[in-house]
Amino acid sequence: MTSTIIYHNPKCSKSRKTLEYIKDKNINPIIKLYLREDITGAEIKNIVKMLGIKPIELVRQHEEEFENYKNKDLSDEEVFNLLIKYPKLIERPIVVSDNKAILGRPPEKVLDII
Repeated sequence: MTSTIIYHNPKCSKSRKTLEYIKDKNINPIIKLYLREDITGAEIKNIVKMLGIKPIELVRQHEEEFENYKNKDLSDEEVFNLLIKYPKLIERPIVVSDNKAILGRPPEKVLDII
């Protein structure tokens, strides 16, 4: 049995809806409250790799914490460091299952991997 992890922000409606879809499939995921719990560089790098995206694509670029970085040509490592420093910048929700990851935007996308 594979475990399912959701990187979850309970204040986000899309994150709540994604969690609802998971639970509707009788899956009890590991809920990682990434705004309260530490998220490591290795975790973020692994997520980006599984998503098949560039690190900058995981950044919520309209957040205040990103304002000073918007027009800079950031390296992947600089982006990872920003995501660790400001986890609020991580696009959400992210669901990991069976060594695959998906961004729950829209929430129904989670059905593709669970």
